[in-house]
Amino acid sequence: MRPDTPAAHATEAERLLRTADLYPEDREALSLRAAAHLELAGDRAAATALYDSLLSGPSEDPHLIRALKAANLWEYGHEAEARAIIEGLRASAPADAAPWETMAETLEAHDELTLAETVATEAARLLAPESAPADLPHPTQSLLLTRHRIRRMLALPHDDWDSLADDLHTAEVPLDELHDPKRLWSLGSSDPAELQAEITRLRSELGSYRTALSRPFPVAVLHWPEAELDELVAAYPELESEYPTYRAHLTDIEASLRELATAGTPNLGIVPATVPSYEAFAASESSSPANADLLPQYATTLAARGRAASWPPARGAECWCGSKRTYGECHGGPGA
Repeated sequence: MRPDTPAAHATEAERLLRTADLYPEDREALSLRAAAHLELAGDRAAATALYDSLLSGPSEDPHLIRALKAANLWEYGHEAEARAIIEGLRASAPADAAPWETMAETLEAHDELTLAETVATEAARLLAPESAPADLPHPTQSLLLTRHRIRRMLALPHDDWDSLADDLHTAEVPLDELHDPKRLWSLGSSDPAELQAEITRLRSELGSYRTALSRPFPVAVLHWPEAELDELVAAYPELESEYPTYRAHLTDIEASLRELATAGTPNLGIVPATVPSYEAFAASESSSPANADLLPQYATTLAARGRAASWPPARGAECWCGSKRTYGECHGGPGA
């Protein structure tokens, strides 16, 4: 049975590691599967330790292991170290597509779309010359499809590698439609299992239009971290009237949520915003990021993708603003 709980993933990781001890020739492949289960179990520190263990000795694919380690580190707050690993991998120019695709997808997942496109293009230039045949290795084909998706999110025009990706894609739905930013935003995931769950949900809701309309989404408010807000206002001065200062932005968030709570609005949440993500959303709406009317739509879309943190935070939890103080000592205090 496929694991579907953190405990089950942890148990599966232990089983795989025991098997790896019995079959040393398959140790790396089994250990990588175990690391994936540890990540799904939420034990990312243990996964990183396992990657380090694999890198401490002879390895069949050290570049891929480093790329996976970077992805894992970034997920649990070690962004600087993850970036350093990615830059080191780029300099070493792996001859295999898998580490390149892992790097690009890691950057994409954290809204670093421009850098993700740069990394994917470096890989394409190295592994798939523009006159490349259609019988490229499968990992290289997958890399080109990932690059196509990232470039569609950035609203970039097709180039020769994008055309090659179109030729390699044989499914009934054209690649341009499959990677349409509007579809990606609305579906919210590239994981096949999650997409299948979304399709099942939509099918059930089609049977009742009223049910579909009444599906509860959290009412979410955007929170721009200070560096992101500075970048946003510098790039789009038209939004300065929405966000005159960072302190005013934080005050408005708390005041808006308290007002909504007083009015009886349920499912309140806060979603972190980033400039690259917002620009990609604006491109998917064929609009300019300077259009303030997009901001609430962007917040709702992020919330629908599961990015919202519930408000108010639990008792004793850190404040939503990132101050590292508890909510009661910060924006949840009487004088907030």
